[in-house]
Amino acid sequence: MIIPVLDLKNGEAVSGKSGMRDSYSSLKTVFSSSSNPIKIAESLKKEGYKEIYIADLDSIDGHGSNFSIVCEVNDIIPVMLDPGINNVDDVKDVLNTAEKIIIATETINNLDELDLIFSKFSEHSLILSVDVKDNNILSKNVKINFEDITQKIERIKPSETIILDISGVGTSRGFDQDLIRRFNKFNTELIIGGGVTKKNMYELKRMGVHKFLVGTALHTSKFDF
Repeated sequence: MIIPVLDLKNGEAVSGKSGMRDSYSSLKTVFSSSSNPIKIAESLKKEGYKEIYIADLDSIDGHGSNFSIVCEVNDIIPVMLDPGINNVDDVKDVLNTAEKIIIATETINNLDELDLIFSKFSEHSLILSVDVKDNNILSKNVKINFEDITQKIERIKPSETIILDISGVGTSRGFDQDLIRRFNKFNTELIIGGGVTKKNMYELKRMGVHKFLVGTALHTSKFDF
C-alpha cells in the first residue's frame, strides 16, 4: 500500500531533501498545478489513495501550525499527522485534527511520555514513528539508541510503527534493509519511509513490509500505480 506524503509549511505543500527544512520549496507535483494541499488531496483521492501522511513542519518546529488545513484534508482522505508531539497534553490538543496522530522520536520529551500516551489513548488512533538520521535515532529532547526504542516498542505494543529514514527523504536512493531487520520481529505493522523506490518496495515486501510512505518519487511520477 502506497501512502502519499505531504509536508506542510506556511499553508502550502513543500518539498525538500534529507530533512533540511530551511531549504524546502513549494511542492511541484503531478497531482496538481499548484502546491495547494486541498487540491492535491482531492486529486490523490480520485486516484484511489486511502490514506495520506502529513508532516506539519510549522508545528514540528514550534512556529504555528497548519491544523485547519489538515482538518480539511482529513475530510477528503484520512490523515496520519505528525504535528511534533512532545507530551501527552499535545496529543489531547490535536486528537480530533486527523484520523491518526504520529508520536515521533524526533520531538517526544522523553521515553516515559510514550508509556503515558499509549496507555491513555486508543492504539488505533496513534502511530509510533522511529525517526532515523545517519544511522542514529533522531531525537531533539532526549538521547535514544536502538536498544532503548526496541525495548519501548516491546512494552507499549503500538499497532503501527513508522520507520522513517530522514537521511533518505527526497533522494530515491532506496531503503536500508538492515533497519527493517531491527524492527520486523515485533508485533507491530511497519510503515517504511525515506528514499523508497519501486524496486526497493518489492524487496521489502518479501521482508513482510506492506505499507510505504512515498513523497518525491510519487509527486514526480517515478512511481506508476
